[in-house]
Amino acid sequence: MNDLPREIGTTTRFSKTVSEGDVYLYAGLTGDLAPNHTNEIYMKRSRWGRRQAHGALLVGFMSTAVSFSVGPYRDRDETPVSLGFDRIRFTAPVFFGDTVTTTYTVTGIDNERRRVTGRIECVNQDGVTVAVAAHIEKWVANQATAS
Repeated sequence: MNDLPREIGTTTRFSKTVSEGDVYLYAGLTGDLAPNHTNEIYMKRSRWGRRQAHGALLVGFMSTAVSFSVGPYRDRDETPVSLGFDRIRFTAPVFFGDTVTTTYTVTGIDNERRRVTGRIECVNQDGVTVAVAAHIEKWVANQATAS
């Protein structure tokens, strides 16, 4: 089998301004209508004074950054799939109107196990890190080439 088409240090980025609509769509899809995300009056009395985006919404941004990184390699005899995100931490709140830039960097390649590992960091418009994680990607042989 060939080496994986990745290089350590390769980086992709995804930026998005988090809107009220994004948060409410996410809340509706998941059923997470916690007041931290949907109740302005409730959050006004908190130490943050306003609503926050769901941390799990940032995991979606992480997934997007990883997907961008594999995009150029989709026409191969293997399909890249996510095995998951490890050590996810939400290190600062994300508020409506914040612009979050998510950076994915390849940190390891295991050609024998067909895996790529990466580091992910989400940073807001003020340079504050709001989330971090590690990612594991697996390259799985397509049916036509599995035999």
